[in-house]
Amino acid sequence: MNAGDRKRAGRRRVPVLLPYPFAGPFDYAVPEGMDPAPGDVVLAPLNGREVIGVVWDTPGPAPAAEAKLKPLIGALDTPPMRPALRQLVDWMAAYTLSPPGEVMAMGLRLVGAAPGPIMGWRLPDAIPPDARHTEARARVLSALADVQPRGTGELARAARVGTGVIRAMEAAGTIVATRLPPPSAFAVPDPGHAAPALSPSQRRAATALTEAVAARAFTVTLLDGVTGSGKTEVYFEAIAEALRLGRQTLVLLPEIALSAQWLDRFADRFGAAPAVWHSDLTSRVRRMTWRAVAAGEAEVVVGARSALFLPFPNLGLVVVDEEHESAFKQEDGVVYHARDMAVVRARLESVPATLVSATPSLETLANVEAGRYRRLTLPTRHGGAALPKVAAIDLRANPPARNRFLSPPLVEAVRATLARGEQAMLFLNRRGYAPLTLCRACGHRMACPNCTAWLVEHRARRQLMCHHCGHTIPIPELCPECGAARSLTPVGPGVERVTEEAGALFPEARLTVMASDTLPGPRAAAEAARAIAAREVDLIIGTQVVAKGWHFPHLTLVGVVDADLGLGGGDLRAAERTVQLLHQVGGRSGRAEAPGHVLLQTFSPEHPVIEALISGDFEGFVAREAAERRPGFWPPYGRLAAIIVSAEDGEIADSLARALGRAAPGAPGIVVLGPAPAPLAILRGRHRRRLLLKTRRDIAVQPLLREWLAQVRVPRGARVDIDVDPVSFL
Repeated sequence: MNAGDRKRAGRRRVPVLLPYPFAGPFDYAVPEGMDPAPGDVVLAPLNGREVIGVVWDTPGPAPAAEAKLKPLIGALDTPPMRPALRQLVDWMAAYTLSPPGEVMAMGLRLVGAAPGPIMGWRLPDAIPPDARHTEARARVLSALADVQPRGTGELARAARVGTGVIRAMEAAGTIVATRLPPPSAFAVPDPGHAAPALSPSQRRAATALTEAVAARAFTVTLLDGVTGSGKTEVYFEAIAEALRLGRQTLVLLPEIALSAQWLDRFADRFGAAPAVWHSDLTSRVRRMTWRAVAAGEAEVVVGARSALFLPFPNLGLVVVDEEHESAFKQEDGVVYHARDMAVVRARLESVPATLVSATPSLETLANVEAGRYRRLTLPTRHGGAALPKVAAIDLRANPPARNRFLSPPLVEAVRATLARGEQAMLFLNRRGYAPLTLCRACGHRMACPNCTAWLVEHRARRQLMCHHCGHTIPIPELCPECGAARSLTPVGPGVERVTEEAGALFPEARLTVMASDTLPGPRAAAEAARAIAAREVDLIIGTQVVAKGWHFPHLTLVGVVDADLGLGGGDLRAAERTVQLLHQVGGRSGRAEAPGHVLLQTFSPEHPVIEALISGDFEGFVAREAAERRPGFWPPYGRLAAIIVSAEDGEIADSLARALGRAAPGAPGIVVLGPAPAPLAILRGRHRRRLLLKTRRDIAVQPLLREWLAQVRVPRGARVDIDVDPVSFL
């Protein structure tokens, strides 16, 4: 062995996880002068590039030979990834069967250079004896004698001088440049700022939550209560306790960009806004927030799914509001459910988690039933407000006028509400003007060329759009199939069409539309909420975004245009999701003194979902759903994992799906359904086939999946995606 070989043999090596779909970390040599520890963020060479990675706790599956070991380039000036977050990465990767580097990337995506120092001015140890003295310079020295150090702008204002005077004094040595302490990015919320007057049931629930925070141990609590019962005020008390203990809080909301009222309520309660984390923030704000969280300066963070991966050094509480919402499931990239992963992070951090909902998911209720979670219930609305009365309008007996979608009883109810000076809402969970456009001459239906889906008309933009891949075309003048002119006609209603009809029926009413198309971000949502609260709006027309936590005290009538929407098809959770959505929408009404009413337009008033909504018997509905799912081991009483095969060539997709079907596991308590074309058999130009693994609850699906997939070679151009615990079956 020569000297070079001996030197290389003695080099220390560390595993580094890179943000790419590799099986695990790569080994790198540690150069002289570096002493990296697990969690440190480093620069590493990869295929001639410099990439950011994290020093990991365990080596990868294939240690590098000494001769091939490459040295690290350097370390980044950024807080290390803490142990609990690294454990979450490993846990998620194993549970979802995702490459650990792709999971880690969600927590590393915005790491960058530390902000440069902020410079200011202080007095020198001694002023030069030959220094020139003027009245302006004397004011500068006096201002620094009062407070130092000071920034340039602040000092110039205090001394009433221009910045040129300050620069001249620096050159003369009468003041000295110095680094200023970095300003706090976020105001500190005050737990005692505006403590609310809680009802006895609220106080009992708040006490239980604050005791869990003070205990500093992992527990999971379901906070469940009817809409308007003050659940938010209750878990605010748990946040206050975390603040008193000097610990951080993470609050997850399903759609943070549409939660302006939540932010206002928080600021009213604590006297300061929380840190916010969502995709609409600029990269500068996101980087500043990331560092404030890592430094412990952001004491409360409210965010969407990705906030789960922020680098909290002192986490004391995790809250998941509207825990039943399917928006918490990420369907692209790493497929995971943020509610479930929030519980895992709370366990790894040894802190309490609180799940909040008026209509809890069956998964959460099953955990309560099994004793894994405890349950706190708020049975009545806060302040004496009554729950709305719910009734069905049978569209078979009360059909709308031709080419209309609002039935006579609903139209009369809206008119009466507006005549009393109250607000009304029309709800339809469908964007656009019409879900289908067809030719009256030949029957041709306008379809997406990339997906198995119809193009949705958006009349305001004069476009037909695919809501799955984003493909758009102008509305044609001629039928593309038969060439007939002016033969294309919209079929069915979207929220734009309901708005058009409402404008004709209620010409004096001031309308606003609340949909993702019209509320592109937090500012638009905040302005819509302000206008409604200020009674500048009479009639609200909205999609599912109106269901999430809004408080409109003057809204007394909610009309659901199509209560049957969502009940068709073979979706396991269709009934559960429809009950949750429509119950939440109806809960927007009657939240103050005036009583609320909810009218459900339906062709099936005898459907169990409609009956549950009318009776308000959510517990009875849950019991019926559970009784139907238990015998077949359907979730939450069994486990599911979806295997989605896709390829640009349909024959390749079919061949791979058949090979997976032949290799499928079989044993007592294990069933594999498929392969079969997915409901969206073509999506973004890729042919899709699905298989579904179903097992008893006591059988772990991950080992089965690993062994199963290892038996089948995936051809070039094809892909196999895994969705453990699927929510969507498209």
